[in-house]
Amino acid sequence: MRNTLRKVFGFHEFRPNQESVVRSLLEKRDVLAVMPTGGGKSLCYQLPALLLPGTCMVISPLIALMKDQVDGARANGIRAAFLNSSQNPDERDEVMRQLLSGSLDLLYVAPERFILSHFRETLSRVPLSMAVIDEAHCISEWGHDFRPDYLSLSDLVTLFPGTPVAAFTATATPRVQQEILDKLALRNPFIVRASFDRPNLLYDVRFKEHVDAQLVSLLNSNPGKAAIIYRTSRKSVNDTTAMLQAKGFRALPYHAGLSDLERKKNQEAFIRDQAEIIVATIAFGMGIDKSNIRLVIHADLPKSIENYYQETGRAGRDGEPASCTLLFSQGDIPKMRFFIDAMTDETERDRALAALSRVSAFAATSVCRRRTLLNYFGEQYPHDNCNACDICLGTREVVDATLEAQMVLSAIVRTEERFGATHIVDILTGSRNKKILDFGHDRLKTYGVGKGHDKKYWRRLIDELLAQKVIEKSEGLYPTLFLLPKASRVLRREEPFDIVRTLEKKATLPLPKSDNLPYDNKLFELLRTQRKQIADEQQIPPYVVFSDRTLHDMAANLPRTAEAMLTVSGVGEVKLQRYGRQFLRLIDRYCDDQA
Repeated sequence: MRNTLRKVFGFHEFRPNQESVVRSLLEKRDVLAVMPTGGGKSLCYQLPALLLPGTCMVISPLIALMKDQVDGARANGIRAAFLNSSQNPDERDEVMRQLLSGSLDLLYVAPERFILSHFRETLSRVPLSMAVIDEAHCISEWGHDFRPDYLSLSDLVTLFPGTPVAAFTATATPRVQQEILDKLALRNPFIVRASFDRPNLLYDVRFKEHVDAQLVSLLNSNPGKAAIIYRTSRKSVNDTTAMLQAKGFRALPYHAGLSDLERKKNQEAFIRDQAEIIVATIAFGMGIDKSNIRLVIHADLPKSIENYYQETGRAGRDGEPASCTLLFSQGDIPKMRFFIDAMTDETERDRALAALSRVSAFAATSVCRRRTLLNYFGEQYPHDNCNACDICLGTREVVDATLEAQMVLSAIVRTEERFGATHIVDILTGSRNKKILDFGHDRLKTYGVGKGHDKKYWRRLIDELLAQKVIEKSEGLYPTLFLLPKASRVLRREEPFDIVRTLEKKATLPLPKSDNLPYDNKLFELLRTQRKQIADEQQIPPYVVFSDRTLHDMAANLPRTAEAMLTVSGVGEVKLQRYGRQFLRLIDRYCDDQA
């Protein structure tokens, strides 16, 4: 087992939980593994697939991802193939021939294919080493990405009684985990629930204003880095992409309104480092297995905590530091409510509302982001300060804002709870716009009392009043503000209203520290160029050749021989044979030039 880990995958140690999962599968035991993105799930089944007789069938919902997974496995010398609707009949026939002849270690298929009776009949003639279910949360109606086709996977244990079944997911609350176990009817499974903490990720939530300028600033702070920007609608995806392209960024759109061909073309350009930025809808699942994404930006509020966790999880899959920024204002909530209110299924609507409430509370909280996220998944964060979120890195103080809160509440009362946040702010700051004058609101006692602060201050204060359940917004496209019971206590000074004020907010927060040795950045860039050249020649993504982490290791340790190259993390014997000489020659030349 350890020999295969070193020779095939180029790793000298297992990551947390990998070894116990591999051992369980080698003992032909069922497994449920809840492991975070970047935790090395694929190795957990690829390694035993090499050691056990027969073919490992991997059921994955992401057709767009299968080719990359197969390319990655083949780069390590694993006999792998996929079977899905993107292939022509001749390609599918060739894969079936390989399967029936016993010349595949791994076969990736979609759940829709597993349903087909003729495919099941073929499987009955093939020795399966194990059946693996990727993204297993899709079987749960309480998961964030329920797929009805996944329900057919409950047949696995009856169709293949002597074959171990392994279910993997990166996002499952304890409730979803139990439903996966129940629906798959796993037999005395080995269960791993790894920590959901991704210590290499920085979580940063910022007040949303002038979105285009904020996006440009964030991207300029991370020049040349691979980034995903999430937007809610297709229109906003297209608008943001056009804006970034006009400013010289290599950005491409990705949403369900594009043709399959265009979506595939844009995704491949991103994966192959031909475009630095992909702008995508939150609603459309992206099959992105790119390991070196350094920046994930949510320019709109995600649908749920699970979605947020999974989408931010696409950053830093190689374990290197990466940053996740959410731009948030309470104004996002009515837009989300509009879509939720249109749902016809009452249960689904209630579930979506509860998810929206939790994710907006996460964005508005003044508690450590990491602690809040982990707590949602039933995990206690053991430290007082994570040193890797905007809350823990900011210099903050608690400020008594009772007087200002009373001004807002008084303005809402005096306008009979019939107006929205913008109008209330205009009253407080003494605006002379037509709407204020038409309603005679320039004659109110609260008119102009808030001139000492700008409009941004009052918008944030209203957000805080909403977050602390002092006021609420009505439903609909034009929501109005109204008071909740707590408001009367604040107005009568029976209860103070405190806000957390940021004293110091840096333009860019420091990323978590890497556990890599210091490396030569100039050499790293040369190695990246070499990797890109090889990847383009072989028409595979650059990270399939070597990950950024592996290149960092080379640039730190400067291997000059084949034996030294094999000590680099991520360099196995097959990759050494295929690519090693080219990288060794480059390092040799570089070291000689520096001498």
